Amino acid sequence: MRKLIGVAVLVCMTSMLGMAGETAKPEVYGGYQFPSTDGGWHASGWNTAANMYITRLVGGTADFSGVYNNGSVYTYTFGPVISTHKDNFSPFAHALFGGFHASSGGLSDSGMAMMFGGGVDFGTKKWAFRAVQFDWLVLRSNGVTDKNNMRVNTGVMYRF
Repeated sequence: MRKLIGVAVLVCMTSMLGMAGETAKPEVYGGYQFPSTDGGWHASGWNTAANMYITRLVGGTADFSGVYNNGSVYTYTFGPVISTHKDNFSPFAHALFGGFHASSGGLSDSGMAMMFGGGVDFGTKKWAFRAVQFDWLVLRSNGVTDKNNMRVNTGVMYRF
């Protein structure tokens, strides 16, 4: 009987540890973005992202965006994300790598894009409001690197 109780306690403790490290649910985000470049170019646009978590804190992000002002710039980036999921408050940080495509007046260019930043989400288990997200944006094309760019996002997130 003592062995049975010992096994039962061990199983309960193991299952509680497993629940404590439960993987976070997938998330989908959509919102507004305002980028600014070192050349003084400002624009308005959209941003959407999807997060899948491998562990409670670490996951992957796919981020897509488009901005418009006398032309357009589209980015498509992917990379790791680190986020805590504490009640209604979820700060996060990410490093995203991918590409961009810019066009204006019949001319176009493509290249590499990198974004490093983070932000904070507030909300319930299903819905959240991204209060703010800041990203340092690096664009590289034709041997030229444009490093002094940033973007600010705000929007709504749904958690499955």
